[in-house]
Amino acid sequence: MNRQRNTANGAAPVVCIGEVLWDALPDGLFLGGAVFNVSYHLNRLGTPAVMASRVGTDRLGTEIRARMAALGQSDRLVQWDTRHETGFVRVFLDREGVPGYEILGPVAWDFMEASRDLLDVAQVAPAVVFGTLAQRSVDSRKTIRRVLASPGIKVLDVNLRPPDADPDVVGHALEAADLAKMAFEELNQFAAWWHGPEDFSARVAWLAERFGIRRVCVTAGGDGAWLLDPEGLHRAHGIPIRVADTVGAGDAFLAGLTHALLTGKEGPEALDYANRLGALVASRDGATPDYEPGELVA
Repeated sequence: MNRQRNTANGAAPVVCIGEVLWDALPDGLFLGGAVFNVSYHLNRLGTPAVMASRVGTDRLGTEIRARMAALGQSDRLVQWDTRHETGFVRVFLDREGVPGYEILGPVAWDFMEASRDLLDVAQVAPAVVFGTLAQRSVDSRKTIRRVLASPGIKVLDVNLRPPDADPDVVGHALEAADLAKMAFEELNQFAAWWHGPEDFSARVAWLAERFGIRRVCVTAGGDGAWLLDPEGLHRAHGIPIRVADTVGAGDAFLAGLTHALLTGKEGPEALDYANRLGALVASRDGATPDYEPGELVA
């Protein structure tokens, strides 16, 4: 990435704005939300990040703040909501550990406000990480778009969750992005929405050109990932692992890619780093497992 100020060794954090919620898996409640997971992993890797979201003044909201503190995550930009409940998602895992979701709403993170503190922190952030799911509501969508007016790198985590996948909202998010990460199936959905080409390489290039995205990353689980940047289309093959569950693996991948790019890695090196982090998280239970960055050394 071009901006490398205030990264791993600087003071200004990356702003990660979106949903923070509870994932209800068969074996318990886990703190989650795609963008929150990215924030956790960025901090774990040494790139300071702060989560911006909204929780209810209920027991689950209070517990989110306590869990964030236990994980060493700042809740400075997590707002209280006295009218709406804390976000909650029912997660169902198939035999291969692949999750399905029932996302309840409206909830507190649907009503994020553009506070002065949030806008001030975003203004000096080296990057803003945002998603598509948290833009399902008008209130949070407006807030996220105000944050995207800041000068830092814009990193989009595509997260299509029907019935909340609106082509107009997603298209606007893609236009704002400098780096967009999506699953293989999501790229196919974009091609269906906007009549993209059949060939995979051409489809990635088409999306980048259509929306003016400098870097497009496509993930395919065990089949690896691709990154299109100004130097071309790079491929990282899947890493053989014993899958525990894949919840949060894509979020970890994006955190690894963002960290790598902000700290000077490019192309294949950045993609390989992200791929290894995604595989590591998929091999462990939960979206925010305990690990050390040194475990990612090839």
